Amino acid sequence: MSNLQTILDTLTAPGELFVPQAEGAVRCTACGHRCLIRPGRRGICQVRFNEAGTLRVPWGYVAGLHPDPIEKKPFYHFLPGTIALTFGMLGCNFHCPYCQNWLSSQTLRDPAADESVYYLRRLSPEQIVGWAKNSGAAVIASSYNEPLITSEWAVAIFKLAIQAGMKCVYVSNGNATPEVLEYLRPWLHGLKIDLKSMRQQNYRLLGGVLKNVLDTIQRAKAMGLWVEVVTLVVPGFNDSNEELWETARFLASVSVDIPWHVTAFHSDYKMQDTENTPARTLLRAAEIGREAGLRYVYAGNLPGQVEEYETTFCPTCGQPLIRRWAYVISEYRLSPQGTCPHCQTPIAGVWT
Repeated sequence: MSNLQTILDTLTAPGELFVPQAEGAVRCTACGHRCLIRPGRRGICQVRFNEAGTLRVPWGYVAGLHPDPIEKKPFYHFLPGTIALTFGMLGCNFHCPYCQNWLSSQTLRDPAADESVYYLRRLSPEQIVGWAKNSGAAVIASSYNEPLITSEWAVAIFKLAIQAGMKCVYVSNGNATPEVLEYLRPWLHGLKIDLKSMRQQNYRLLGGVLKNVLDTIQRAKAMGLWVEVVTLVVPGFNDSNEELWETARFLASVSVDIPWHVTAFHSDYKMQDTENTPARTLLRAAEIGREAGLRYVYAGNLPGQVEEYETTFCPTCGQPLIRRWAYVISEYRLSPQGTCPHCQTPIAGVWT
């Protein structure tokens, strides 16, 4: 047992997202893997484990805590211009070879990530909400690692955050279950989901299942959560016109009001030899999204290089309503009710 695993195992509490099984085993329902975890064993994420018949789950610490613009998550239609105090723990249920947060996400799965032990800070939910108040945050976000696998901890924080008048969001890979979404629903307002590909063989490389993610997008929208979707466009992986069209058509079939963010890959972690995504690829993807009928399409993380695709336009009269440069809002014209001031069309989103 590594020193990091020993430390993390002490920072746990009994879990709630599981179904008891025979002989002391548990079936974890925190994510779509639905791991059967026998006594003394761990789930795929490595941070949820069975101790003598009790599911132990991450609790009582953060590995990242920072006030960010809500646009950085990215959420463009959820309280624009506000601060989201963002917290993260350690671990993930995927193993994406291009992960930008791999030091946090691949803890206990890649020995090179063991230095994440130096990021740990023991904090209580009360302290985290206190940090949010002091930073002027309107939102608390669970991000940096995969939040689904630490949902019990997130709910403990979100309950206090809502009492303090804040809204709560997840930044997730979408590999969820109906059980975890129902568990989160009373305390969750928004969900940013990564739709990484429309090919199951690609998801297999990442350690996931495409159907789980598609089901999560549909289910979250049906439950009334505010949903935004991000596709990191990776050259040679998911950037063909055919696949981009499939992605855009799927989202439009769920709701044309789902904001779709197409963002640029840059070489990282185990994908150092793949070229960075050029702006022209993002523009091509964004144009496909619009042609597929999506009303709100954005090209992200190449500020100043993606023409009008940083701006929110009214889908009826075409007037620019929110102009952005990277995470900064330079112009905001929406009415307090979230309507276009020119034609009074309601703009989909969470504005108050």
